[in-house]
Amino acid sequence: MIISRRRLLVAGSTAFAGGLVGAPFVARAQQAEFTYKYANNLPAAHPMNVRAQEMAAAIKAETNGRVEIQIFPSSQLGSDTDTLSQVRSGGVEFFTLSGLILSTLVPAASINGVGFAFPDYASVWKAMDGDLGAYVRQQIAKANLVAMDKIWDNGFRQTTSSTKPIATPDDLKGFKIRVPVSPLWTSMYKAFEASPTSINFNEVYTALQTKVVDGQENPLAIVSTAKLFEVQKNLSMTNHMWDGFWFLANRRAWERLPEDVRAVVAKHINAAAMKEREDVAKLNAGLQQGLAAKGMAVNQPDAAPFRDKLRKAGFYAEWKGKYGDEAWAILEKSVGSLA
Repeated sequence: MIISRRRLLVAGSTAFAGGLVGAPFVARAQQAEFTYKYANNLPAAHPMNVRAQEMAAAIKAETNGRVEIQIFPSSQLGSDTDTLSQVRSGGVEFFTLSGLILSTLVPAASINGVGFAFPDYASVWKAMDGDLGAYVRQQIAKANLVAMDKIWDNGFRQTTSSTKPIATPDDLKGFKIRVPVSPLWTSMYKAFEASPTSINFNEVYTALQTKVVDGQENPLAIVSTAKLFEVQKNLSMTNHMWDGFWFLANRRAWERLPEDVRAVVAKHINAAAMKEREDVAKLNAGLQQGLAAKGMAVNQPDAAPFRDKLRKAGFYAEWKGKYGDEAWAILEKSVGSLA
């Protein structure tokens, strides 16, 4: 699994470098009819960008060069909130964004991140490839954005700390933790009596290094590829939220593509999402051991006390009210009763 991870990282770096080097030559040889920018906030080595490079190449080949997708990883075009504004205005055509952050624009998009809702991946894909995902895409469409059918995997989120392991809900009391710019995270950590601070991802490493915050929470692939182990000592496998990335398109840019071309582009984007899901699962299988080898102390908290704390604090009742009975019923159809 360590070999697999290394191959992924090398492939990501090589593919990204190759994409940059080859772009000017391709442009001279055959001018694309549609040149679209795709932005994301993850390192070039992350499986998302490895598969995106393959996706862009496949789209270019099947459209006979009509569609060229330029990939900008690592928040090169701006922070999450900046890039969301750009994709809405049309300055950027494609963007992958966590539904939990997208919720600042589309409130229903964060429902997959309800704390301790999903016990495993089977329940995640049952919901997100089924009725819950369809419901969220309908809400995204109302914001004049197009969401592709398959959500990309960001993984279950874990908690890291420079001060102490997080073993029980009491360990979160007064804990200074970085959270994304999203009301759901802030609400959940306030229910745990922590001190959440909203910081865009491109500023997280520095915030941890300078002790602006003591900890953060992210899937293992991001902890590894963003090298957060360099500034965090403890890794608590809390599995507190599942997070994914919606592949978003500016509606005007999407509708400019002829219908047959849209079908090709969507096909390859969704196929890449399915491959990325497999990559993240394989990567996560070896990452816990790999991060321990890099010096992180790993602990495995019991989820039940955390869920009980949220229930008693009124967290689930509050968010059922915010999402509405229809959305909550669709969520509970996949994961069972949360109240």
